[in-house]
Amino acid sequence: MSNQGSEFLSEYGYRWEIESGYKSIKRFMATTTSKNFVLRFFYFAFACLLYSIWRAVDLLMQVELNDEYERSPAVTADSVLILLKKQTGIG
Repeated sequence: MSNQGSEFLSEYGYRWEIESGYKSIKRFMATTTSKNFVLRFFYFAFACLLYSIWRAVDLLMQVELNDEYERSPAVTADSVLILLKKQTGIG
């Protein structure tokens, strides 16, 4: 494979990670039909915060339990969302 081809694949791989990240963040977002930009932006920003907290907790748990970090989460997003719903009643 040419050097240019491998650079393209590398760049595409980064793009794929970004797309996957947005898909994961959307799971933490509250649904709304509001057209209010401020409200929609708040929901997105709050979902980003929840996603970041989830990833940080997962990282800390993996390092504490296994002394290493693997890409696949030990603490799933579903378990975090269920816990949030149980504790807050929201969701």
